[in-house]
Amino acid sequence: MRAVVQKVTASNVSVDGEVVGKINSGLLVLLGVGEDDEIKDVDYMVDKIVNLRIFEDENEKLNLSLLDVGGELLVVSQFTLFGDCRKGRRPGFSDAARPDKADEFYIDFVEKAKAHGINVQTGKFRTHMMVELINDGPVTLLIDSKKNF
Repeated sequence: MRAVVQKVTASNVSVDGEVVGKINSGLLVLLGVGEDDEIKDVDYMVDKIVNLRIFEDENEKLNLSLLDVGGELLVVSQFTLFGDCRKGRRPGFSDAARPDKADEFYIDFVEKAKAHGINVQTGKFRTHMMVELINDGPVTLLIDSKKNF
C-alpha cells in the first residue's frame, strides 16, 4: 500500500458537487492499494499513520500523533499512487490492485482506523472526486508498506 499523508487544518472531498467527506484538524490520506498487497499491509499502514508523530507539542516540536491530539482522518482512494512513469509519457497502472481487491482493502483500512476511536471520513470509491485541503505546515509524507521509499 502507498499513502500520501498530509497534515491539515481542514479538508473535504466532493462528488458531483456534493461534499461526501469533511474533517477539521487531522490528516488527509490519499491511499493506494497494490496488486501484491496483503492484509498485513493494511495493518502496517493503519498503525503507522495513526501513530505518526507529526503534530506539535507544547514546545512546537513534531512529537504528537493523531491519536494524541484527537485529530480526524479523511481517507481518499487513489490508485494513481501506483502509476509507473519510468517509461514513456503515459503512466502504467499494472501494479495497482484491481477494483474489487482495492475496495476491500480500502474499507478494511477505514474500519481499522475507526477502531482506534478516530472520526474517519471518506471519499467515494471509483468516482471522480474533488479534494480540497488546507495543508498545515506544510507537512506531507509518503509512506509505502513495502518500504520502497
